Amino acid sequence: MASEMQKFYKDKVVFLTGGSGFLGRVIIEKLLRTTEVKRIYVLLRSKSGQDIKERFSSWESHPVFVGLLQSNPKALQRVAPLCGDCQEPDLGLNNSDRQLLVEEVQVVLHGAATVRFTEPLHIALAINTRATRLMLDLARQMQNLQVFVHVSTAYSNCVVDHIKEHFYPEHLTCPAAKVLELNETLSSDLVDNMAPALLGRYPNTYTYTKALAEQVIQQEAGDLPICIFRPGVIIASYKEPVSGWIDNLYGPIAVLHGASYGVLRITRLNVKARAGIVPVDYCVNCVLTCAWHTAVTSPSLRKEPTIYALTPCEENLITWGGFRDKATRLSYDYPLTRMMWVPFLHCTTTPWLFRLVSYFYHLLPGYTIDLFLWVRGRKPRMIRLYDKIHKTIEILAPFVDTSWRFETENTQRLWRRMSAEDQKLFDFDIRSLNWDDYFLQALPGIRIYLGKEDPGAESLERGRRIFWRFKVLHRMLQFILCSGLAVIFWSLVKLLISF
Repeated sequence: MASEMQKFYKDKVVFLTGGSGFLGRVIIEKLLRTTEVKRIYVLLRSKSGQDIKERFSSWESHPVFVGLLQSNPKALQRVAPLCGDCQEPDLGLNNSDRQLLVEEVQVVLHGAATVRFTEPLHIALAINTRATRLMLDLARQMQNLQVFVHVSTAYSNCVVDHIKEHFYPEHLTCPAAKVLELNETLSSDLVDNMAPALLGRYPNTYTYTKALAEQVIQQEAGDLPICIFRPGVIIASYKEPVSGWIDNLYGPIAVLHGASYGVLRITRLNVKARAGIVPVDYCVNCVLTCAWHTAVTSPSLRKEPTIYALTPCEENLITWGGFRDKATRLSYDYPLTRMMWVPFLHCTTTPWLFRLVSYFYHLLPGYTIDLFLWVRGRKPRMIRLYDKIHKTIEILAPFVDTSWRFETENTQRLWRRMSAEDQKLFDFDIRSLNWDDYFLQALPGIRIYLGKEDPGAESLERGRRIFWRFKVLHRMLQFILCSGLAVIFWSLVKLLISF
C-alpha cells in the first residue's frame, strides 16, 4: 500500500534544476525508485563537447542508476532533459519548452548552483541569485504549481555563529535587487572588483550569492507555495542508492581523499569544531519531504517561506576531529593501492604553524620526488599538486576553523509530521544516525567511486600489503629522524657543558 508521500508524488510532473549534479542525480533516482512520478523534466546544458542527449544517454551506465535500471530497465524513460542553462538571462529555455513547463509542472525543485568558492562574483550572481529570480518568474506562470523548493545551504548566513531557520537580510551590505541591477548594468570586471566591498563579512562568493538568493525569495516569492532547504556540507551517501557514492572533491572529502593517498599530512582544521556534514541520501529525503509538506499545508498557514535546515543536531554532534579519527581508524580496512605513503593527518588552527610544518611534511618531500622524476626524464608534478592543495586548504579554512550552531526545529517538526512508513522510506533523522556505522558503510564506496579502486578482495589485500610496507618505512623514517635529533641535541648539551 502506498504511503502518504508516495500518494502525493503519484502522477506528478516535476521540474528539476541541477539534475546532473551530486544532489540532483540522487533526487532523480529516489523519485524513480520509490514513487510513481509521471515525468521529471531536467534542465541540462551542453558540456565538454556533448549535447544534452549525449549527456543524458550516459546516465544509463552511471553508478547511481545501475541498481534502478536492473530492477526497472525503462525507469529513465520518465526523465525528459530540456536544453537550458542557469547562467543565461532566460535560463536558456526555448519558447516551446518553457510553455511545456508552464502547462504541466506541479513540483519545482531548484537545486542548480555553482558551489565553487572562488567563482568570479558576476558568474556566481548569475547562477546562484539571478537564476533564482528567473525560476520564481517561471513558477508564477505555472498553471498547476503545487510547490517550489529552493535548495540553499546551511552556510548562507555563516557571518553569525548561531544560525536559526530564519532569514538574515540585515547582514547583507546591499539589497539583492540592487546587486542584481549592478550585475546587469556594469561590466563583469567591475562587478568582480567590487566583490570585497559587496561581500562584507561573507568569506566567498558562494555563501554570499546564496544569501542573496534567499533574500530574493523572501521579498519576491509572494503567495507562491515555496520553502527553502538548507543542507550542511553534503557528503557521500550512507545507504541510498549505494553506500559511499560521491562524485566530487568538495569540502572535507577533499581532505579525506588527500590523506588516504598519504599526500596530505598536515591541514588547517579545528578538531573541536562541530562538523556540519550530512549524507546526500538524507538531503534527498528531506528535500522530497519538504516539497510534500509545503504542498499539503494550507496557504492560510504560510506567512512566509518556511526554512528547513539539515545538519547534525545537539543530540548527535560530530566534530571535525571525530570525522578525521573515524576515517583514519578505517584506513587499513579500505586502503588505496596507489597510496604514496601511509595515511596520517595532523591538524592545526595556527596559520604560521601550518606553513612551517607543511614545509617538512609536504614541500621537502615534494621537491625530492620532483627531482627524482626530473632525473628519470619524467615531468615533475608534486610541487604543483601541493600548491593546489595549500590553496584549497586556505579556501576551506573558515569552514573548518569555526564552530557553528544550527537550529533545526522546523526540520524536526517536519520529521514528526511524517507517517511511520514515510519515515522508513524517506529517512533523514540525523539524530539517530550512527556515525561509526556511516563511515563503515561509506568508506568502501568512497574508495571505489573517488579512488577508482577495484571493489574485489584482491585489490583490498594488495592495498593492505602496500599499507604495511609504508607503515614500516614510516616508522623507520621516524626512528632515523628522532635519532638524528637526539644526536644533535646531545652534541649541543656536551658543547654547553664544555663551556
